[in-house]
Amino acid sequence: MQLKNINIILGITGGIAAYKTPDLVRKLVAKGANVRVVMTDSAKEFVSPLALQAVSGNPVSDNLLDKDAEAAMGHIELARWADMLLVAPATANFMAKLTYGLADDLLSTLCLATPAPIYIAPAMNQQMWFADATQANLKILAQRKIQFLGPAQGEQACGDVGPGRMLEPQEIADLLVPESLEQLLAGKRITITAGPTREEIDPVRYLSNHSSGKMGYALATAAQELGATVTLISGPVNLQPPALIKTVSVINAQQMHDAVMQTTDTCDIFVGCAAVADYRVQQKTEQKIKKSDSELTLTFIKNPDILSDVAHLANAPFTLGFAAETQNLREYALDKLQRKKLNMIAANDVSDSTIGFNSEQNALNVFWSKGEKKLEVADKQLLARQLMQLVAQRYIEDTND
Repeated sequence: MQLKNINIILGITGGIAAYKTPDLVRKLVAKGANVRVVMTDSAKEFVSPLALQAVSGNPVSDNLLDKDAEAAMGHIELARWADMLLVAPATANFMAKLTYGLADDLLSTLCLATPAPIYIAPAMNQQMWFADATQANLKILAQRKIQFLGPAQGEQACGDVGPGRMLEPQEIADLLVPESLEQLLAGKRITITAGPTREEIDPVRYLSNHSSGKMGYALATAAQELGATVTLISGPVNLQPPALIKTVSVINAQQMHDAVMQTTDTCDIFVGCAAVADYRVQQKTEQKIKKSDSELTLTFIKNPDILSDVAHLANAPFTLGFAAETQNLREYALDKLQRKKLNMIAANDVSDSTIGFNSEQNALNVFWSKGEKKLEVADKQLLARQLMQLVAQRYIEDTND
């Protein structure tokens, strides 16, 4: 059991996603955790304290000024008891309180009083998530080493569609990892590429692909959680740069190649997750191409092969490549592993429209010279953590051979 004998405070704030928290408690208990629930007043409007007491097996705490509990400094005792503190759902209001150190109820006070790591599972309307104030608070909290689980993207209770949904209970439970397991890559430097590239045809047109960058960004966060110093080299995406991670923005394949090569002298591990264009037009035009004839002929030339160039260096870092395939996944992935001299390759089937590009979920088949492992369909944050733990294990084994 991943969370066996781990003491978890589950803080519940007043969002509609609070109705999922009894199931979340069940999932945490099933992993071996000891769970004590702390609720805000507004949370009790959405879910019953009695239900949470029944599934956790412990009384629910909801009052900072409980005379019986505070006679023994109950909030300090509870703060010390916790191995980790999880707030799910975490509203925009609670994130703001946490950012500015307010302590006007039991849950916010515990967040200040506990030495345990704090995890936040945001849940709010997509417009509230994108609000400048929320994004500014997010950066401050990340700088304080508070870890975010989600949010997911999809249809919301208000009818909007976008980021802001709380992750499902099983995903949250799977993402919680005891602190002792999180430093496998301490002191290591990792370069990760993410997103698509754009190859300009004329001033208004370019060639690109469907990569959202979500997997690469999730890998960067997962590597940081494992203790690594991460450089993220990103093509054009609609994602916020991860806090405390050096992010280099590029547009085309040549720029990405140049940025990667500047890191290889000090890089221990290279992860080529970006969907880099294989070709670019031989000669882009300085003016917009006007529609005239019924056909247009363009001549393409090869772009530099970033993954191969890194793997073939004299002192090459441990190199993980990605293969996005629509058929013969195993055959093509193993060929790429050998042909490009990679240490590992992670292959995914992009013919399945429910996972992969632009999806919140993915599934991977990971291969190396003497083994393979299938990572089942999961939220990309969870999948990234699973993959980086596998990379760390393989890297440690290779360097100790």
